[in-house]
Amino acid sequence: MRTTLRIALTGAAALGMSLATGTAYATPPGPGVTGKIIAQSTVGGTDYILREITIQPGQSTGWHYHDGPVQGVVEQGVLSHFDATCKSDGTYASGDTITESSGPGYVHLGRNLGTTPLVLKVLYALPHGAPLSEDAPNPGCPFQ
Repeated sequence: MRTTLRIALTGAAALGMSLATGTAYATPPGPGVTGKIIAQSTVGGTDYILREITIQPGQSTGWHYHDGPVQGVVEQGVLSHFDATCKSDGTYASGDTITESSGPGYVHLGRNLGTTPLVLKVLYALPHGAPLSEDAPNPGCPFQ
């Protein structure tokens, strides 16, 4: 699975770099969270965006969901991922892959509970023009 995802991410990056790119879609990062678009292209009404996200120790993505599926690879650090029930739905270390479902029924939060920066490579497959993520309120969890 990791090899397949790495090949898909590499292919998406090559595709994005070989095609003309349009406007970069981004949402404001939270404190201690930065993102950089590496490649982007639109094919058949779907925006494919390859992005590097860095989350500093003790920081989180904020509660959100995506309008299309998202796949990622942890390049450095450990991602702690939580669903809207406030329970961990996975911990992902360097080299691990993660797939996030889409839609408002899949509100989630990514946290860096470690002591080193967390670096992710993330591939978004979104309806053309959709934002990278949609903000969602905290579902009642004692953490953010």
